[in-house]
Amino acid sequence: MLNVCSKILVPYDNSELSKKALDTAIALAKHEENIELNVITVIDVHGTIYYYGNGDPVTEAQLEAAKESLSEVERKLKALPNKTETFIVEGRPANTIVDFVKQDNADLVVMGSRGLSGLKEMFLGSVSHYVVQHSTCPVYIVK
Repeated sequence: MLNVCSKILVPYDNSELSKKALDTAIALAKHEENIELNVITVIDVHGTIYYYGNGDPVTEAQLEAAKESLSEVERKLKALPNKTETFIVEGRPANTIVDFVKQDNADLVVMGSRGLSGLKEMFLGSVSHYVVQHSTCPVYIVK
């Protein structure tokens, strides 16, 4: 197999479509052991009220939820012979994913067509659409 892709990035938010995207990326990585597979979960802290002293309970809850969902991802990734890594990053999802693509030198992004649903997506904009428009590498959208 021609090795044109050496690093795949999967933005993961525990939605059904991000789970499908992860499964797709795993299937792609299985074809070549040299492909590195990285999974990123973004904690959106924009607009969070910070409490001084004990830390922000909303951010702490988001962090715990992200750790829990990524522990499931890590169990799936253990079956692969490929190099894999998971990341939890704070920021606005769309911008943070695009920045991570650049920093990580990803060759391909595999992501769900949406994580948010309905009215929220209409007002907030589509993360996948933003990533497609601004990514420095190809983006494979899973529906």
